[in-house]
Amino acid sequence: MEQKEQQGARYTMLQNAWYMVRLAWRERKSVLWLCLALAGLHVAISLAELFLAPLALGKVEAAAPLPELFGTIAAMAGTLALLRAVRAYIDQNTLFGRVQLRTSLNLQVITKAVSTSYPNSSDLSLLQEKERADRALDSNSSAGEAVWRVMTEIFQNLLGFGIYLALFLSLDPVLILLAVATAALSYVCSLRTNKWSYDHRQEGAALGQKMSYIRQTAGDRGALKDIQIFGMSSWLRQVHDAVLKLFRDFQLREQRVRLLGDLAEVALTFLRNGAAYGYLLALALGEGLSVSEFLLYFTAVGNFTTWVTGILKGFGELHQFSLELSSVRSYIEAPEPFRMEGGKAIEPDTSLPYTLELRDVSFRYPGAEKDTLSHIDLTVRPGEKLAIVGLNGAGKTTLMKLCCGLLDPTGGQVLLNGEDIRDFNRRDYYRLCSTVFQDFSVFDTTFADNVTQAPESPDTAGMEDAVKRAGLWEKYQSLPQGGATHIGQGIYEDGLLLSGGELQRLMLARALYKNGPIIILDEPTAALDPIAEHQLYLRYSQLTQGRTSFYISHRLASTRFCDRILLLGQGRILEEGTHQSLLELGGEYARLFAVQSRYYQDKEEETHG
Repeated sequence: MEQKEQQGARYTMLQNAWYMVRLAWRERKSVLWLCLALAGLHVAISLAELFLAPLALGKVEAAAPLPELFGTIAAMAGTLALLRAVRAYIDQNTLFGRVQLRTSLNLQVITKAVSTSYPNSSDLSLLQEKERADRALDSNSSAGEAVWRVMTEIFQNLLGFGIYLALFLSLDPVLILLAVATAALSYVCSLRTNKWSYDHRQEGAALGQKMSYIRQTAGDRGALKDIQIFGMSSWLRQVHDAVLKLFRDFQLREQRVRLLGDLAEVALTFLRNGAAYGYLLALALGEGLSVSEFLLYFTAVGNFTTWVTGILKGFGELHQFSLELSSVRSYIEAPEPFRMEGGKAIEPDTSLPYTLELRDVSFRYPGAEKDTLSHIDLTVRPGEKLAIVGLNGAGKTTLMKLCCGLLDPTGGQVLLNGEDIRDFNRRDYYRLCSTVFQDFSVFDTTFADNVTQAPESPDTAGMEDAVKRAGLWEKYQSLPQGGATHIGQGIYEDGLLLSGGELQRLMLARALYKNGPIIILDEPTAALDPIAEHQLYLRYSQLTQGRTSFYISHRLASTRFCDRILLLGQGRILEEGTHQSLLELGGEYARLFAVQSRYYQDKEEETHG
């Protein structure tokens, strides 16, 4: 974690501030001018408030007529009211601009998340960086927007400091030094308090995450049945009580630290103001300082220290927000291992032959002690139907992810028509592949969009044909709004919930609609009933006609219709051939097939026995 924090802080505070200024200049220039105007108005209001009472008191000392006195007070009060009204109006307009800039950063993070390479999507350190980026942009009070408030405050404090410093030049410089010194000490105390909070933020976030998990689990409809059936409610309460105790202890420690900081601030304020006010009283009694002048300087002392403290506090806050913005930039600017832009272009064409070759391919997941796949040599001819079988963990899905370009080998090459796929534009290469993985994703949108992936001009006839071939036509005809029916209830309350088998057929329809020259089906029958599974086997040749296809299954009997079968084990190709030739070989495939056959035969006898 420490290493990652250092990486996140590779941008300096000034670099991140300039980054935000450039963002505003590109996206919404008015934010810059409005922030400067806000700073100037704030200082102007402070000066008006500073001079109002002394000016009125000076009029009284000079025995000015009542109309003149009341006119002066009315003019000053009216000016104050006008300045405050203008500030409120500008602040409201600035808010809209700041929200737009934060939204722009959010959009960049989302764009990165949906367009990043597959390895990045499973990189734990990068996922943590994204989580920090999301927190930095999740609300108006987060770094992505609050940084504008802080930069505005820094500018206004610097402006106010300069004006008030000029005001105090007529007094003893010692008074200025005392105010600056005590304000600096106050800032140091505040900095230590904030540092404690920052250093322990992961602890607080972890406890908050645990509390959130407990709340979500308690309200999860899917988990409720297991909680009830297995009597997990008492366990859940115990976990909740234990985490709540830790959370309360953490909050108490945080409150103690903040209390000590507040006590130090009170002591320093007493020292600063006591000394300043004593000095002013001495001037008033010894050097004939007028009452109005005394009131002016008396009020100015407190305001001056506010400017000094504000400057120091502002830079402290800016530093903290800068660390959070570094996470945003680090994620957005994270390098891509694939050539997502540039590279050789590919135009998918089902009429063209595509030969896929794996040459001495090895792959090891980050942090793993050994290769998932080791020295794989494989050539898949155009139009060939290839089955991949093996026990769980044999590397079947990993092999498919290498073939479709989601992963790059850690050793060897994946070649398309003799060219390394790393030389191609990866997005173009993806267009070649129609896939159905075990861990597929169904989106909370319409049925038609889930099949066609929401293009600008979907082919309705092609979509319906894909639905028919996937064995989902009857369900499609029963949909209340046809293809416009919403699927899932994450966004739409009227969304339809499909069964596991229906969802799997929906994904098959998506792959068929895409009509890529390379088809990859990873356990496509896992959620299907035996009848639907058998129907898919019968239609498989038709579904993959003229296309190179990969078929992964744990059920060996389902692979007989394929041209060639590969048995994976221990990260290697153990056996290769047709179903019949592998049975005649009498090796591992034949043994596994015999075991599965006896199992299903026993189940059949139990069913009819």
